[in-house]
Amino acid sequence: MKRASGGFSLIEVLVAFVILALTLSVVMRIFSGGLRNVALAGDYSRAVLLAESRLAELSVQPLEGEAGGEFDGKYRWRSTIHPWADDAGASSAGAGPLPVRLMEIEVRVAWGEEGGRPREIGLSTLQLAAAPGPGP
Repeated sequence: MKRASGGFSLIEVLVAFVILALTLSVVMRIFSGGLRNVALAGDYSRAVLLAESRLAELSVQPLEGEAGGEFDGKYRWRSTIHPWADDAGASSAGAGPLPVRLMEIEVRVAWGEEGGRPREIGLSTLQLAAAPGPGP
């Protein structure tokens, strides 16, 4: 009796399907991880843009204090404005106090607490502001 050759046995077909399934699961995991990283990068980019926008608004007239709020219901911001710690308020020549002072403006934007890890970015800058006038 002659055996016909030219086909695949059941074992060969099953092994091929197992290899295909393992390969596809790895590829899908890599693909979903890439999509997750793209979404995270988009969130960071949006948070930086919002923080820069808020920083620019506060730099126009820096008044000492704290404030907070929300952007789009997803991002929360917190700002702090205070005199810069290294600002002595006097000129180096000893001519007396300057009519300006340095204010440090810091903006922090946070997002992503529901079901995920909370994320936060912070930006800060120094801004010249008018020195407070002499008291009565």
